Amino acid sequence: MMDWTDLHCRVLHRLITRHTRLYTEMVTTGALLHGDVARHLDFNAVEHPLALQLGGSEPADLAHCARLAERWGYDEVNLNCGCPSERVQRGAFGACLMAEPRLVADCVAAMRDAVSLPVTVKHRIGIDRGESYEFVRDFVGEVARRGGCEVFIVHARNAWLKGLSPKQNREVPPLRYEFVYRLKRDFPHLTIVLNGGVDNDEAIATHLGHVDGAMVGRHAYHQPWAMAAWDQRFLGAEAPVARSPDEVEECFVQYVTGRPPAGGASWLAATRHMMGLRNGQPGARRWRQVWSDARFRHESPLQVMSLARAAMRGPALQNQAVAA
Repeated sequence: MMDWTDLHCRVLHRLITRHTRLYTEMVTTGALLHGDVARHLDFNAVEHPLALQLGGSEPADLAHCARLAERWGYDEVNLNCGCPSERVQRGAFGACLMAEPRLVADCVAAMRDAVSLPVTVKHRIGIDRGESYEFVRDFVGEVARRGGCEVFIVHARNAWLKGLSPKQNREVPPLRYEFVYRLKRDFPHLTIVLNGGVDNDEAIATHLGHVDGAMVGRHAYHQPWAMAAWDQRFLGAEAPVARSPDEVEECFVQYVTGRPPAGGASWLAATRHMMGLRNGQPGARRWRQVWSDARFRHESPLQVMSLARAAMRGPALQNQAVAA
């Protein structure tokens, strides 16, 4: 979810679900050790519960970054052992770490020693074309026993380290949900969360009959209003902050208006995350056309919202005059 689940995206999602745990984009240890820490770690208080996902493979570096996460107020630190991109592999972390379960265990142990936050691991069921359940079973067993990890978020596909793009790695290797279910049966004392291809509420309900949780990525991004039922249906909690897509849009416009973009950037950097909000509604395509139209980037978000809603009721805006 790199470049997707940034601060603005998470604020939008929190208007729709109060209690679903949100995860940051993967932040590398190098970015925190040598870059602008605040830029990578700052978040809005409404985002809780919120997990920081780290990419790295040096126990001492990860421990330092975990301490930063605790200082910033995150609720969880997650180690990414599932990203298959070649750029990440060159940094010797991501999915290639599954071949080194002892190193992963040492990384987790170092982070757990450094902070009181839960330290979790996100990983695949295997790497390359191996189809052995024993591979992922032994990985989880080693990281749990040696590292003390108690929560595993399992993407139910292999990661092919060569020959596939990151997008193909989300589509080509087959999903094997049974592997994740077996992990829960073999490690009943661990928290096992399933990830991969979860794209509707009925699928979530089915998986929750076998494992402890479900992580939803691209479906939640492209169909954010789908999250509106989760608090009540799956978490036994009250209704979300906003009761309709209209209210979400209005609240998000208030948020964007009250937070001037940094460095002269347009508010489009925030509202781009809203494009799927009205999927399935009449006029949704016309509404998206207005919100994504660069001609309006110098107008106020409130004015653009008015134009977008007008467009939903009629033909797409072509050359409509915009007030100076």
